[in-house]
Amino acid sequence: MINENPQVDAPMWKMLFTPYAKSVYLVRAQVAKALAAWGCCGEAADDVVLICSELAANAVQHARTPGRLFMVRLTLRGRECLVEVSDATRVPPRRVAPGPEDEQGRGLQLVAALAECTGHHDRDPLGKTVWARVLLPD
Repeated sequence: MINENPQVDAPMWKMLFTPYAKSVYLVRAQVAKALAAWGCCGEAADDVVLICSELAANAVQHARTPGRLFMVRLTLRGRECLVEVSDATRVPPRRVAPGPEDEQGRGLQLVAALAECTGHHDRDPLGKTVWARVLLPD
């Protein structure tokens, strides 16, 4: 669902997902669909999809709270795409140093490598939002 906020001329899309592993696939598919509707394609759009996928996987794996959904939101302002993934826990994201044989633990490093900047903040009344800004080509 793509929403145009009449007070701000920035296109915005958001969707709620259940905190299960299969939702990560749905996040990728829905984000790609939203970006295509905005005319965003190519490598930068692929980066946004991958960032959403990694942040959604973290929400599923580390922030699953019974009875609570997580939200993915994209906001497009000029050449900048703001990715936000909100979940129901206030535990901040934490980068780890995985070993060469570890199969997990590289998601936040990947997000940081693809985005211009990243961060997180608490969300009221509960939870947190992890965000990343990606510059899109003209």
